[in-house]
Amino acid sequence: MVACSTAGIEGFETTDIVVGGESLTVAVADTPQLRSQGLQGVDELPEGLDGMLFVFELPKTASFHMRTVGLDLDIWWFDEEGSLLGSTEMVTCLDIECVTYQSPGRVKWALETPHASYGFTSGQLLGFP
Repeated sequence: MVACSTAGIEGFETTDIVVGGESLTVAVADTPQLRSQGLQGVDELPEGLDGMLFVFELPKTASFHMRTVGLDLDIWWFDEEGSLLGSTEMVTCLDIECVTYQSPGRVKWALETPHASYGFTSGQLLGFP
């Protein structure tokens, strides 16, 4: 990744990415601890932050839940080449048992954005300017 800063969500660095020609500033979850925390306890993204990028060391089948996340999200699944495999709408969950959302295949990156904020299409590429 290129040029991370620390503005945004406490404990997360941020970086700029491009998806299908659209520039976004995202918090980066690139360690097991940060991926586990994700956007839990967040009711809205700080100004200037467009989402959170989950980075996996190796491509894997990934699963996510929305326990204690205060806003509905779309999750965008990217393979090892950075190609968008698809997306899933995820809804908030305040119950003890929440739905688990699983990637459609092995992914290297997963991008969470507020629901209905973007209209990326399968095959678009994730890049780092």
